[in-house]
Amino acid sequence: MREEATEKALRVVVVDDHPVFRMGMVALLTTLHGVEVVAEAATVAEAIDAVEHHRPDVVVMDLRLPDGSGTAATRTIVANYPHTAVLVVTMFADDDAVFAAMRAGARGYVVKGAGQEEIERALRAVGNGEVILGPPVAQRAAALFVVRSASTTFPDLTPREDEVLDLLARGLDNQSIGRRLGVNEKTIRNHVSNVFTKLRVADRSQAIVKAREAGMGQGE
Repeated sequence: MREEATEKALRVVVVDDHPVFRMGMVALLTTLHGVEVVAEAATVAEAIDAVEHHRPDVVVMDLRLPDGSGTAATRTIVANYPHTAVLVVTMFADDDAVFAAMRAGARGYVVKGAGQEEIERALRAVGNGEVILGPPVAQRAAALFVVRSASTTFPDLTPREDEVLDLLARGLDNQSIGRRLGVNEKTIRNHVSNVFTKLRVADRSQAIVKAREAGMGQGE
């Protein structure tokens, strides 16, 4: 008799504190060939417990959870269950959130609202040991990489501070930078202050000179 090859199902845990989104994600994943949702969780504690009991291949992880952050949960899962990959699916696409999640060990990052094909591609990629970013996140990461490449003389700056410095070098004021990055002006003032301290400059004009000497501020 001819033997039929059996494909091992990709076992998934879905973590999200919004019941409607979680149910929708579960419903979507259960329609995919070779994917099995083995558990759901709404908190960090439930997520870690689900991984402990089910040892899934992939955890679909939101970043905002009622008892902590999805980033912290990701760090714990990756440290204790290295064969489980984490795919972040969240509404947050800002640079700080992306880099924090990836530093914590997430293998993928997709923004909520992504289509079925994008989610499926990301899920299977991380389940196969690859690293993947959704298109909007990848574009931001690529742009930030250009900024960091141009500012290698400022290794003490965080990714967000690099971005703020680049916009400073383009001549934008704090309010304009805040609008561009989608954060409030007070937060931008804090970033600017940190940049001044780390660059050892007294004011905006000195920071701009240093940034432009390093090749920053060349974008639109």
